[in-house]
Amino acid sequence: MPYRDFDNFDDAIAYVKENPERYVIKPSGTAANVKRRLFVGDEDDGQDVVRVLEAYKKSFPDEIRQFQLQRRVTGVEVAVGAFFNGKEFVYPLNVNFEHKKLFPGNIGPSTGEMGTAMFWSGPNKLFNSTLKKMEAKLASEGYVGYIDLNCIVNGNGIYPLEFTARFGYPTISIQQEGMTTPIGQFLADLAAGGNPKLKVKSGFQIGVRVVVSPFPFDDDATFFSVSKHAAILFKKGIPEEVHIEDVMQVNGQWYVAGTSGVVLVVCGVGQTMRQAQAQAYSRIRNIMIPDMYYRDDIGERWFEDHDKLHTWGYLREV
Repeated sequence: MPYRDFDNFDDAIAYVKENPERYVIKPSGTAANVKRRLFVGDEDDGQDVVRVLEAYKKSFPDEIRQFQLQRRVTGVEVAVGAFFNGKEFVYPLNVNFEHKKLFPGNIGPSTGEMGTAMFWSGPNKLFNSTLKKMEAKLASEGYVGYIDLNCIVNGNGIYPLEFTARFGYPTISIQQEGMTTPIGQFLADLAAGGNPKLKVKSGFQIGVRVVVSPFPFDDDATFFSVSKHAAILFKKGIPEEVHIEDVMQVNGQWYVAGTSGVVLVVCGVGQTMRQAQAQAYSRIRNIMIPDMYYRDDIGERWFEDHDKLHTWGYLREV
């Protein structure tokens, strides 16, 4: 997508006024780690972006020293990823849909991640048009591991957003639930430069992040007064499909640890997205943590997005 880098708010404001469009503000450097500073404009003339830039100029001139304005493209946000053994991709590949906003309906502040829906697939148009083209380069570098590309796609084409050249979180936890090949053995064989076979479940997998205050904000005082050492309780035992994040165990009891407020990833699988959702949320209802919250619509995007993706042909295996 067209973009331009800036190190001056006045220059960026002038640029938007001279080139009215919908833009995304993406802070660069260490400021990029604060997800809520990213702003996605909605207004065709870019005036909402101008207002945010003016506010950032007053509030964060020392924090945001460099940033990018990227032309906003509308469509379906979808990611495709696969494991690479140093020579070639290992199939099947993974198609996933991230949910980054804090609240259901995809509103509120941006977070690192609130949940992901996914399925495994053979090579398809989306993969062949993007990651597959990098196979020779990855092989020449001897790359070993997982690599993922997040995109916006529409009827006109594919617009890459970002690479993730590592395990994704909570992606890797959800992928583990979709694998029938033991993940430890698979990753060991991958790291050893072998050609491991990856056997997976058909259907869909989702993962829902369960968090506590102050997530997604950095506020140690709130964490220590509200969430520190909060007990994590299960009504009917501890299911295997619950993956820990910032958790500690004392005398067999689980407690919230760290300071981020990121606690658990609860997964569900099923032949349909509805079945995967039902399983994940039934498992969440088995969990009790004071002040816990989560999105109750992970996977819901699929029911609108998959019609578009199939119409455009991106998920068709080739």
